[in-house]
Amino acid sequence: MTDSPRTALPLPDYDHLPIGGLESRIRSLTADEVEELLAYERAHADRVPATEVLNARLDQLRAGGEPTSGDPGAVRPEQGASRSGSPVTPATSPEPFSPPPHGTPDQRGKPKGDRT
Repeated sequence: MTDSPRTALPLPDYDHLPIGGLESRIRSLTADEVEELLAYERAHADRVPATEVLNARLDQLRAGGEPTSGDPGAVRPEQGASRSGSPVTPATSPEPFSPPPHGTPDQRGKPKGDRT
């Protein structure tokens, strides 16, 4: 079984990296690897911010820059479980302080004339 173009890229889950994560993650790549990502980006999404970041890093490497370790705290979607849904649960929701004026199923609303 051969790797798909996406899994053969120098950065796993490249398509899911936010630009901030991309900037720090590409710091560890060689010029050839950055060129590979740039070619992939242009052939697929061709996102202007991504191509600008990749071109800037490629220029740095061509001017004598060296790959570094990058930011170890950068966003890495390939690590960790993906979260879906809302983090809000009934246990973390506040209790309502009063019913809405139209009432709730267990507490009927009052007509405006009956309010005091």
